[in-house]
Amino acid sequence: MAMTDDAAEAERRVSSSPAAHLQTSGPRSPGVGVNFGTVKTGDEIVQAAATLPAPETVRPAARIVGLPRPATPVFLGRLDDYERLEQVLAAAGETVVVTQALYGMGGVGKSELALQFAHRSRARYEAVWWVTAESPQQVEAGLAELTRHLVQDAARAATTEDAAAWAVGWLRAHPGWLLLLDNVTDPTHVAGLLGRLEGGHALITSRRDVRWPGTTRTLRLGLLDPEPSAELITAITGHTAPRDREAAAEIARELGYLPLALDQAAAYIRQTRITLGRYLGLLQRHPARYYAKAANGDKAQATIARLWDITLETLQDQAPEAAELALVLAQYAPADIPRLMLGGGNEQAVQAADAALGVLASHSMIDLTDEVVEMHRLTRAAVLSRDQGTSEDHAHSAARDLALAWLQATLPEDPESDVTGWPVWRSLVGHVEAIAARHASFRPSEQLSQVLDQTGLFLLAEGDYQRANEVLTTAATIAEAVLGPDHPDVAARLRHLAATYRALGRAVEALPLEQRALAITMAALGPDHHHVAIGLAHVAATYRALGRAAEALPLDQRALAIAEAALGPDHPSIALALGNLAVTLRAVGRWAETLPLEHRAFAITEATLGPDHPDVAIGLGNLAVTLRALGRAAEALPLEQRASTIAEAALGPDHPDVATRLANLAATHRALGRATEALPLDKRALAITEAALGPHHPDVATRLANLAATHRALGRATEALAGITRAEQCAVAALGTEHPTTRSLQKYADHLKDLFGVPD
Repeated sequence: MAMTDDAAEAERRVSSSPAAHLQTSGPRSPGVGVNFGTVKTGDEIVQAAATLPAPETVRPAARIVGLPRPATPVFLGRLDDYERLEQVLAAAGETVVVTQALYGMGGVGKSELALQFAHRSRARYEAVWWVTAESPQQVEAGLAELTRHLVQDAARAATTEDAAAWAVGWLRAHPGWLLLLDNVTDPTHVAGLLGRLEGGHALITSRRDVRWPGTTRTLRLGLLDPEPSAELITAITGHTAPRDREAAAEIARELGYLPLALDQAAAYIRQTRITLGRYLGLLQRHPARYYAKAANGDKAQATIARLWDITLETLQDQAPEAAELALVLAQYAPADIPRLMLGGGNEQAVQAADAALGVLASHSMIDLTDEVVEMHRLTRAAVLSRDQGTSEDHAHSAARDLALAWLQATLPEDPESDVTGWPVWRSLVGHVEAIAARHASFRPSEQLSQVLDQTGLFLLAEGDYQRANEVLTTAATIAEAVLGPDHPDVAARLRHLAATYRALGRAVEALPLEQRALAITMAALGPDHHHVAIGLAHVAATYRALGRAAEALPLDQRALAIAEAALGPDHPSIALALGNLAVTLRAVGRWAETLPLEHRAFAITEATLGPDHPDVAIGLGNLAVTLRALGRAAEALPLEQRASTIAEAALGPDHPDVATRLANLAATHRALGRATEALPLDKRALAITEAALGPHHPDVATRLANLAATHRALGRATEALAGITRAEQCAVAALGTEHPTTRSLQKYADHLKDLFGVPD
């Protein structure tokens, strides 16, 4: 007896309403199709991508330099700090990672010092790469950009996670690099990365005075001394007369000798062509409330607030559209705001935004390239902190609404299945989260709920299930607050949220959400609406995940009937419903009835979507599972091989859906008596699943049992018994003792003990 992969490894997919399609993967985690309410077994393939080459084989023709901007030509008061930094890094070898952390308060010039070093030292490195590192997601995205720079075509459709992992491999294989990690907020965000690297130098900037990983050396940057502070102002403005020097010294004192504030003040003076004395008067007459802020909070933010209040008032008088745009930009995350988003696609609005960006850049309020905008986090905080009564409240509200409208207009449609929009999605997710955080304290918005819902579906497609769960929880909460508890759109949000729970192996939490969503849909739209088929499919999928396939069967049968009545017999969504019914029939042991359903589902899919569409891989996998169970493993093998090729090309090598394909291919090899070929597939499938879903996910129990079966076929008693014991423990913890998967594993464990003569 061997642990069967048929029911455990069968894939499923659940479709949603036409407006929103989501998907998950794995034996208990159906995804959502884009059209109508049917669940389809099989891996949901969401991205067509070229295979990334081996990192060690990629040798760029020229040095790699990826820096955010040129270093400022006026760099004063940091010579000692620069020399200390260069002494550490220039003297270091290339066989180990040498890490230097620059830390200090916001606006003190940490990033500028790092940038100066990078520009001046770039000739000694084979690669110099800058990564904005405020969060683990940004670190991953920055590394992924290195991959896309090095292997543009191959990396175009790779997931961010896969591209980042490839970049680490490339750095390890090519010593002599400088990696700059800017504005790290928590050492744990980069500790793992630094532990994997070798053969280069890492330079960290951070506000945090904390213990950094390993042997990281630290250099604290303080405020500038008074003399270079004043000299910085006169050098940028060009005002060098004796009285100007005196005024510059006073301005520097008023601004607390903070380099960012000094630079921005000088830029304002130069742009507006006022005297230093006049600017000093404006600064001294400004409300003292900013001094109170400095005493209680971030001194840098308080200083910038004083500075930018003057600048924004000037802009409000002279270029109000620029002041308004500054407030809109402040709603987004501060880094890498895509210019394509500004204006929301309206040509006139885009032109107006471009003009306003030029004004803001001239005042050093933003950094600007042809693709992205960056507003310093302190400048952003100062812009958002302005509070001058009712009119200002209205301006903030209008800015939030406009920022959200522009963002929504930029979001690509169908985020799970239209992979051409994935690069844009990756650039926007951080801004969606920033917008949501800004809206959290204000009135709920169904528009925001829609944006979060689509974002959650994209995160599901990327395999980021926990983050998707968090985003979709907020989306559902907002929708219910705005639309009421009985609106059909609330049902859709609940279904999407439930899918994340299934993907996370938490089907018990998914079921009440699915049941409530179905009840809402039936009450609002009637029992025969095609959205009811969606709800039925979701509830059936959750029943299967809970081991209650007998209860799922009538729901899948009814969902298929509704879908066929609404769409006709040959619609692509019918293939989903057929696949769902097939997997349920397999789960209740009615294998003979499964095969014709899967043949029909596959024929519909291939005819409507073409031979290379990801959904074809789903159909191939389903057919192979059934053929193997019916004793026709030789026919199943080429189907599994083709399905695995499609899946890995589409999702990259480390996606949990790929693990399912590998495990099923291994099962077919075992059925053919080729356990030696199954072993590396089972090991890789287990490693992928544990890395993606954690060690306690139900899918891990299945992978462990598969590997135990392969060890048993190879006569490796110790490995087989250890694996099935761990699988049994994992299943009990994740599913409980009465779940069919748990019982099946327990029976297989008993069988192995009998086989190898191990007493209970």
